[in-house]
Amino acid sequence: MNRAEGLLLDAGVWIAARDPEDRFRAAARSLVLDTGRPAAALDLTFYEVANVMGAKRGQLAEARHLLRFMEKRCRDRLVAQGPDLLESALEAAAEHGLTAYDAAYVAAARRHGWTLVSCDVADLVSKGLAVAPDAADYPSTG
Repeated sequence: MNRAEGLLLDAGVWIAARDPEDRFRAAARSLVLDTGRPAAALDLTFYEVANVMGAKRGQLAEARHLLRFMEKRCRDRLVAQGPDLLESALEAAAEHGLTAYDAAYVAAARRHGWTLVSCDVADLVSKGLAVAPDAADYPSTG
Protein backbone atom coordinates (compact mmCIF):
# COMPACT_ATOMS: atom_id res chain seq x y z
CA MET A 1 0.00 0.00 0.00
CA ASN A 2 1.28 3.45 -0.91
CA ARG A 3 1.88 5.51 2.23
CA ALA A 4 0.44 8.59 0.54
CA GLU A 5 -2.94 6.92 0.05
CA GLY A 6 -5.92 7.95 2.08
CA LEU A 7 -7.64 5.41 4.26
CA LEU A 8 -11.41 5.06 4.30
CA LEU A 9 -12.18 3.77 7.79
CA ASP A 10 -15.49 1.99 8.15
CA ALA A 11 -17.62 2.18 11.28
CA GLY A 12 -16.13 -1.02 12.67
CA VAL A 13 -12.66 0.53 12.76
CA TRP A 14 -13.85 3.60 14.69
CA ILE A 15 -15.76 1.42 17.14
CA ALA A 16 -12.88 -1.04 17.55
CA ALA A 17 -10.56 1.83 18.45
CA ARG A 18 -12.70 2.47 21.56
CA ASP A 19 -13.56 -1.14 22.46
CA PRO A 20 -11.05 -2.82 24.80
CA GLU A 21 -12.53 -6.22 23.89
CA ASP A 22 -12.09 -5.89 20.12
CA ARG A 23 -9.28 -7.96 18.60
CA PHE A 24 -8.36 -5.07 16.27
CA ARG A 25 -8.35 -2.42 19.01
CA ALA A 26 -4.62 -1.60 19.03
CA ALA A 27 -4.31 -1.35 15.25
CA ALA A 28 -7.60 0.53 14.88
CA ARG A 29 -6.61 2.97 17.61
CA SER A 30 -3.29 3.60 15.89
CA LEU A 31 -5.03 4.34 12.58
CA VAL A 32 -7.66 6.58 14.14
CA LEU A 33 -5.20 8.63 16.18
CA ASP A 34 -2.42 9.02 13.60
CA THR A 35 -3.25 12.49 12.26
CA GLY A 36 -0.21 12.28 9.98
CA ARG A 37 -2.20 9.91 7.76
CA PRO A 38 -5.23 11.00 5.76
CA ALA A 39 -8.43 9.34 6.99
CA ALA A 40 -11.89 9.49 5.45
CA ALA A 41 -15.40 8.57 6.52
CA LEU A 42 -18.78 8.30 4.86
CA ASP A 43 -21.77 10.20 6.20
CA LEU A 44 -23.20 6.71 6.74
CA THR A 45 -20.36 5.97 9.18
CA PHE A 46 -21.69 8.50 11.67
CA TYR A 47 -25.08 6.79 11.77
CA GLU A 48 -23.51 3.35 12.13
CA VAL A 49 -21.30 4.47 15.02
CA ALA A 50 -24.22 6.25 16.72
CA ASN A 51 -26.37 3.15 16.28
CA VAL A 52 -23.86 0.68 17.74
CA MET A 53 -22.40 2.77 20.53
CA GLY A 54 -25.38 4.93 21.43
CA ALA A 55 -28.52 3.00 20.61
CA LYS A 56 -27.37 -0.61 21.04
CA ARG A 57 -24.72 -0.30 23.75
CA GLY A 58 -26.19 2.70 25.56
CA GLN A 59 -22.80 4.45 25.63
CA LEU A 60 -24.18 7.90 24.79
CA ALA A 61 -21.28 9.98 26.13
CA GLU A 62 -18.76 7.71 24.42
CA ALA A 63 -20.72 7.87 21.17
CA ARG A 64 -20.90 11.68 21.28
CA HIS A 65 -17.17 11.93 21.93
CA LEU A 66 -16.30 9.57 19.09
CA LEU A 67 -18.64 11.29 16.62
CA ARG A 68 -17.08 14.69 17.37
CA PHE A 69 -13.60 13.21 17.00
CA MET A 70 -14.52 11.57 13.68
CA GLU A 71 -15.78 14.88 12.31
CA LYS A 72 -12.54 16.65 13.26
CA ARG A 73 -10.30 13.82 12.08
CA CYS A 74 -11.97 13.46 8.66
CA ARG A 75 -13.12 17.06 8.18
CA ASP A 76 -11.72 17.38 4.64
CA ARG A 77 -12.59 13.79 3.67
CA LEU A 78 -16.23 13.34 4.62
CA VAL A 79 -18.10 11.67 1.78
CA ALA A 80 -21.81 12.29 1.34
CA GLN A 81 -23.80 9.74 -0.59
CA GLY A 82 -25.21 10.99 -3.87
CA PRO A 83 -26.93 9.35 -6.82
CA ASP A 84 -23.71 8.43 -8.64
CA LEU A 85 -22.09 6.89 -5.58
CA LEU A 86 -25.27 5.03 -4.70
CA GLU A 87 -25.44 3.61 -8.22
CA SER A 88 -21.83 2.42 -7.87
CA ALA A 89 -22.71 0.93 -4.49
CA LEU A 90 -25.62 -0.99 -6.00
CA GLU A 91 -23.29 -2.42 -8.64
CA ALA A 92 -20.72 -3.42 -6.00
CA ALA A 93 -23.46 -4.99 -3.86
CA ALA A 94 -24.67 -7.12 -6.75
CA GLU A 95 -21.17 -8.04 -7.89
CA HIS A 96 -19.88 -9.10 -4.47
CA GLY A 97 -23.02 -10.12 -2.57
CA LEU A 98 -22.76 -7.23 -0.10
CA THR A 99 -25.24 -5.17 1.83
CA ALA A 100 -25.82 -1.68 0.44
CA TYR A 101 -23.97 -0.34 3.50
CA ASP A 102 -20.81 -2.34 2.89
CA ALA A 103 -21.02 -1.67 -0.85
CA ALA A 104 -21.17 2.09 -0.18
CA TYR A 105 -17.75 1.87 1.48
CA VAL A 106 -16.37 -0.16 -1.43
CA ALA A 107 -17.76 2.30 -4.00
CA ALA A 108 -16.40 5.35 -2.16
CA ALA A 109 -12.96 3.81 -1.71
CA ARG A 110 -12.81 2.96 -5.41
CA ARG A 111 -14.01 6.38 -6.50
CA HIS A 112 -11.45 8.27 -4.41
CA GLY A 113 -8.54 5.84 -4.75
CA TRP A 114 -8.53 5.15 -1.00
CA THR A 115 -7.76 1.94 0.81
CA LEU A 116 -10.83 0.64 2.63
CA VAL A 117 -10.01 -0.47 6.16
CA SER A 118 -12.57 -2.69 7.86
CA CYS A 119 -12.99 -5.11 10.75
CA ASP A 120 -15.50 -7.01 8.61
CA VAL A 121 -13.32 -9.97 7.74
CA ALA A 122 -16.15 -12.18 6.44
CA ASP A 123 -17.74 -9.77 3.98
CA LEU A 124 -15.01 -7.31 2.99
CA VAL A 125 -11.49 -8.37 3.95
CA SER A 126 -11.83 -12.01 2.85
CA LYS A 127 -13.09 -10.86 -0.57
CA GLY A 128 -10.11 -8.54 -1.08
CA LEU A 129 -12.32 -5.45 -0.92
CA ALA A 130 -10.74 -4.09 2.26
CA VAL A 131 -7.78 -4.62 4.54
CA ALA A 132 -8.02 -5.34 8.24
CA PRO A 133 -6.75 -2.64 10.61
CA ASP A 134 -3.62 -4.62 11.48
CA ALA A 135 -2.75 -4.89 7.76
CA ALA A 136 -3.08 -1.13 7.30
CA ASP A 137 -1.31 -0.24 10.54
CA TYR A 138 2.08 1.27 9.82
CA PRO A 139 3.77 4.47 11.03
CA SER A 140 2.97 7.69 9.21
CA THR A 141 5.64 9.49 7.27
CA GLY A 142 4.50 12.89 8.51
